Amino acid sequence: MKKNYLLTPGPTPLPPEVCEALSRPIIHHRTPQFQNILKQAHEDLKYVFQTNSDVLILASSGTGAMEAAVSNLLSPGDSVITVEAGKFGERWTEICQAYAINCEVIKVEWGKAVNPKDIEAKLKAGKGKIKAVFTTLCETSTGVATDLKAIGEVVKASEAVLVVDAISGLGAIDLKVDEWSCDVVVSGSQKGLMLPPGLGFISLSPKAWKMAEASKCPKYYFDLKEAKKAYDKNDTPWTPAIGLIIALTEAVKLIKTDGLENVFSRHSKMADATRSAMKALGLALFAPDAYSDVVTAVKVPQGIDGEKLVKTMRDTYGVTIAGGQSEMKGRIFRIAHMGYITEFDIITGISCLEKVLAQMGYKFEMGSGVAAAQKVFQK
Repeated sequence: MKKNYLLTPGPTPLPPEVCEALSRPIIHHRTPQFQNILKQAHEDLKYVFQTNSDVLILASSGTGAMEAAVSNLLSPGDSVITVEAGKFGERWTEICQAYAINCEVIKVEWGKAVNPKDIEAKLKAGKGKIKAVFTTLCETSTGVATDLKAIGEVVKASEAVLVVDAISGLGAIDLKVDEWSCDVVVSGSQKGLMLPPGLGFISLSPKAWKMAEASKCPKYYFDLKEAKKAYDKNDTPWTPAIGLIIALTEAVKLIKTDGLENVFSRHSKMADATRSAMKALGLALFAPDAYSDVVTAVKVPQGIDGEKLVKTMRDTYGVTIAGGQSEMKGRIFRIAHMGYITEFDIITGISCLEKVLAQMGYKFEMGSGVAAAQKVFQK
């Protein structure tokens, strides 16, 4: 018999309250009953986003919200800055190029965070022609957190809008959307918000809505002006993901019960424990200087097959972590500590990692990782 543990940076485990909500009989979406739920969901999202702006709900993955941001803000031939510090920064560039947008790319070494001064220099070099800056809150492929507060100050002084991929970070680490001048923020349901995949979210500031009025990129399903018209009537332009929206209200209820500050503190402690465990095992962190409290990326030790490590933990022992992506495949592994993950899930994951590393011939003191994590949790 094998019990499964999910420690991946999306999807994340589901709380019982969310599972219960998902099991309820379906209701029709053009009814007062669903509209009341939808209204609550909209208010809940403002709380999590820490914004006074409307947050639109899309029946899509987070990538759908990313594409909606590009197609609704810009026109073919516009120039933007994209920050490529990992797989998902590269996705911003790929989406923009699909819509014939000119990208001024800032390439950052994987495992490092972008320097806000580099963005500032690009904006100045663009002489007012840059329409948007695309970056990430947490680069999920590397475990790196971005200094959005500093970037927001830089972009705010220009005519450009700041567009943020907060898909893995929302609801897990602090993101003061309004205070930090994040004009457009996109996210998804399957990470910090503790839901299955299927919902995309996007908020737009007044500055961003003004830019959207002039957008000439083609769009239909992801037309945010149509979504906003429906939003103002407490409705949706197309069939919504009814069950997921109902479950969303239950998930945010849990977040509100704890309070955002306590939620962020819990994630920070689990991240500290994970990092401490990796160091105790003699493993090197992939992003030692700009780590995120969402997911910890760790270098695979020399002589160990990184892909086999992940596969053995998952298929033999039921503990699923994530491997590296793209150029980091087989070279790093990633342990998530976001959403409905507790300290005992982290302890179990570290214990399994120790077991498999020992089986693969890696030399270390058995139990040292678990002990280091426990010391953090005891504080």
